[in-house]
Amino acid sequence: MHAKPLVYRRAVASGSIRLRPATLRAVREHRVEKGDPIAAGEIAGLVALKQTPLLLPHCHPVPITGSRVEIRPIRGGLRATAEVEAIYRTGVEMEALTGVAVALLTVWDMLKYLEKDARGQYPATRIEQVKVVTKVKAAAKESPR
Repeated sequence: MHAKPLVYRRAVASGSIRLRPATLRAVREHRVEKGDPIAAGEIAGLVALKQTPLLLPHCHPVPITGSRVEIRPIRGGLRATAEVEAIYRTGVEMEALTGVAVALLTVWDMLKYLEKDARGQYPATRIEQVKVVTKVKAAAKESPR
């Protein structure tokens, strides 16, 4: 088995969470009991993407050289985007997807008390469209950044 060469890798993933209008107002007006779900989600996403090999059995530890997670309001909810960079032998799309998923789960956890109906269910809340938006692979010296 021969080793793959070190290559610049970059992946961007995104996903969204659909929320009730009243919940979005509470987020905008900083009236969420547990604190700021956007800031907490961004931090949780960063922590998670770095822990991907512990969560996904077939993922190799990747020496990440850059990462960011951003959550922004969109119509009907919030969108999370994660970007991960590395110079390594394998891609970083699983790390980006993990960052997005955990960021959105953190938001849900912080807002669930606002999203529950009278029966304790979540009829409006949905995590949707978690996907890889961009995947880049280039020779390390050709890094587009």
